[in-house]
Amino acid sequence: MKLTVPCLFGLESLVSDEMKRLGLQDVRAENGRVHCTGTELDIARLNLNLRCGARVLMELASFHARDFESLFQGVTALPWEDYIPREGEFPVKGYSLNSQLHSVPACQAIVKKAAAKRMGQAYGMETLPETGSRYQIQFAIIKDVATLYLDTSGDGLYKRGYRARNMGAPLKETMAAALVTLSRYRGKDPFCDPFCGSGTIPIEAALIAKNRAPGLDRSFSAQRWKNLPSSIWSTAAEEAMDKEYHGSYDIWGGDIDPAAVELARHNAELAGVEDCIRFEVADAGKFRRDSEYGQLVTNPPYGERLLERAEAEALYRSFGAACRTLPPKWRVLVLSSHTEFERCFGRPADKKRKLYNGMLKCDVFQYGR
Repeated sequence: MKLTVPCLFGLESLVSDEMKRLGLQDVRAENGRVHCTGTELDIARLNLNLRCGARVLMELASFHARDFESLFQGVTALPWEDYIPREGEFPVKGYSLNSQLHSVPACQAIVKKAAAKRMGQAYGMETLPETGSRYQIQFAIIKDVATLYLDTSGDGLYKRGYRARNMGAPLKETMAAALVTLSRYRGKDPFCDPFCGSGTIPIEAALIAKNRAPGLDRSFSAQRWKNLPSSIWSTAAEEAMDKEYHGSYDIWGGDIDPAAVELARHNAELAGVEDCIRFEVADAGKFRRDSEYGQLVTNPPYGERLLERAEAEALYRSFGAACRTLPPKWRVLVLSSHTEFERCFGRPADKKRKLYNGMLKCDVFQYGR
């Protein structure tokens, strides 16, 4: 079957690499999503193991749809009864880009009506109850080509299950994992986050260091689907746990807010990595480390949401001065949307990479080899 993994813009190559490491075939990346072919077991593997992908979609069909009639007929032609049982709930959502059919609410209504007609005929019912498990239908209409999917994940994959709440502006777990991956941290070096907030970046670093599948402590929509064998989930979970590492790691998170540090400790306990991370109340402007090498990955306040712009710039200056005391073999990655970050930090980045934190355009400023 064809599977598609949407992701934040800028993370396509990371998601593609993850899928290849999991053994998926025909992996192909394009803007905001990565495609592959796989089996039913791969649905479970992807949901459990992906760190940077947003969700796992099962592709059902693609067809040209320049008007509502062709969209209706294309959806009606699909064997929905093979996927969705009589009592299944089947909400519809989607988007349209560069297409004649540009009204998303109208397209949603057409897809819903067409799927309901097909299933009503198959089950001999005028009105379907929709009282059972959820089978989320998604559509994408791009350049007049409609593609229909079923969402196997349910809640986005960034919802690992360990973060009860966050401090102010949240960084999604998928983005945090992407930053750690870009730093090339694998568990051997010291790892630090001086603006740890609720602890997301250090926790994702610990999960990567232990090679622990991030989806082991949550559930997915497709686990309740009648057309997928339940054994795929236990098989995929056992595979993932067999690959887990058990060692000692030097991971540190600091924040000037004691409440944030306390919450970070609580979240680490929920994630099962509290033994891997030290959280401390600390001023990022006074950050020091004596070890010869390591990785520093952080997401300081941007100025738009948590601090006034002038305060953010002052914070960057003091943080930049602290980073200049680090030994030369340290690698530093900072995610920020502030246009004057490099000037305030006191040094141009050795490399920059554009990413989107939600809808906010950001840069990853990378220092060191």
